[in-house]
Amino acid sequence: MQDESVHTPKPSLTDLLFVLFLRIVAFCGLWIGLKYWAMLVGFPGQGAMRFDLMPIPWRVAATSLAVVFPVAAIGLWMTVSWGVVIWIIGAGAQIAMHGVWPRIFGPDMPVILFHLAVAGAYLAFRFMLYIEWRRKEEVRLDLP
Repeated sequence: MQDESVHTPKPSLTDLLFVLFLRIVAFCGLWIGLKYWAMLVGFPGQGAMRFDLMPIPWRVAATSLAVVFPVAAIGLWMTVSWGVVIWIIGAGAQIAMHGVWPRIFGPDMPVILFHLAVAGAYLAFRFMLYIEWRRKEEVRLDLP
């Protein structure tokens, strides 16, 4: 005998695609975080940009983002809301670095466009999920 109160509805295609999207973004966040860690230990460029040789703004940004992006990746992989919040902090920091202060950090339009594309896709998914939820609620309320 089945108990209807514990029956969970089957996830929709939008739900599944949203989780896939979050996990792809999580992988990208982990990759970005690892790139910052590699920079801090002097792996790329024969150590020309390692921590002790960095200017102060780069030290602050690189150490912060080396922590922020892997933490965001964990949250996005688990599909919890704080993962998105941490991703927004990291993406906002990178957009500010390369868009607002390009004289200090250098211009990097692909990074800015990537973060804006991810934000746009996230908002589109949230909108589609909201529309789907509203339709389900209308159907549920119409039933006697």
